[in-house]
Amino acid sequence: MEDEQIVDLYWERSEAALSETAKKYGRYCRCIAFHILHNSEDSDECVNDTYLNAWNSMPPHRPAVLKAFLGKITRNLSLNRYRKLTAEKRGRGQMPLVMEELHDCLPTADHMENVVDDMALVEALNSFLGSLPMEKRKIFMRRYWYMSSIKEIAGDYRLSESKVKMILLRVRKDLKQRLQKEGINI
Repeated sequence: MEDEQIVDLYWERSEAALSETAKKYGRYCRCIAFHILHNSEDSDECVNDTYLNAWNSMPPHRPAVLKAFLGKITRNLSLNRYRKLTAEKRGRGQMPLVMEELHDCLPTADHMENVVDDMALVEALNSFLGSLPMEKRKIFMRRYWYMSSIKEIAGDYRLSESKVKMILLRVRKDLKQRLQKEGINI
């Protein structure tokens, strides 16, 4: 079923929207959640919550890209659950590693107040990502958006783990330089 038809089902308040969403995007959403949480039960709960959030937001919201819409909901729910779990001293997954890797090239909460307009940061990140060659962009997104492990990325792109690490190191360095050049305090 096409995305537009699935969205129409949400707008019609048809429960078929949920089953069609699960059929088409369930695996995608589970993958996002699992890379963050590394726990099947927690991941499944986040995916189910994704469907509920989609149900509650359509209408009035009509997403232009259903896959991205569901992915963002799943990621945010998973990150919130991760924070809750780490507060309970049960943390796991790629989150600590990913955040540590990005620490030196993105503004921290302390410096975010110096960024006059958060949109400037978003625009700079989008511009930077758009300037990357496709493979480097995909590797960067797999690591820092989907929170895939280095081993998974290396396997999927048929690269050595050291090559993936080097690509990510160089991209982070370039990102840091770009943000500094654009006047975003790090």
